[in-house]
Amino acid sequence: MTSVLDLAPVVPVVVIEDAEDAVPLARALVAGGLPAIEVTLRTPAALEAIRAIAADVPEAVVGAGTVLTPAQVDTAVDAGARFLVSPGWTDRLLDAMKGSGQAFLPGVSTTSEVVALLERGVSELKFFPAEAAGGTPYLKSLSGPLPQARFCPTGGISLASAPAYLALPNVGCVGGTWMLPADALAAKDWGRVRALAAEAAGLRA
Repeated sequence: MTSVLDLAPVVPVVVIEDAEDAVPLARALVAGGLPAIEVTLRTPAALEAIRAIAADVPEAVVGAGTVLTPAQVDTAVDAGARFLVSPGWTDRLLDAMKGSGQAFLPGVSTTSEVVALLERGVSELKFFPAEAAGGTPYLKSLSGPLPQARFCPTGGISLASAPAYLALPNVGCVGGTWMLPADALAAKDWGRVRALAAEAAGLRA
């Protein structure tokens, strides 16, 4: 599979409360040009949602986010997740993600964590929480001494701030939720989601 960082400029970070919404939501995002979809494991519906997207929206690359334990690695992959994203990492969690056979983005927020992962042969990382942890100035400062590390910054990023991140040489994509406004999801306004996804996909046209 192409690196998750290279599938699209933006990875939607999705919290699904009702698994019935998973397929139409995924279709709207894919139609808008955002095929990589991170479904966070924050709700009881998450695994069922991943399973439904994997089965019914083959053009989507569905992943699991907020992966915190080795057990969640196993259940997410069994449900059809093609990539795994964690807000942070431990040795046990990293070993499980590496052993899963799927792409993964362990979360980091410090230089020492980046160096530790590079030492373990992992160079594609999630930078979280991006805005709170230093934003674009921090990532820009890492590009000199650690050019081999590539990031998907997530956390507090908006349509307005995303271009500054995407302009950095060590950023492959950003994660965000702004194309998934709560009112549109509540109304099941998939047309609006598709339009916002298209706007996001055009950030690196």
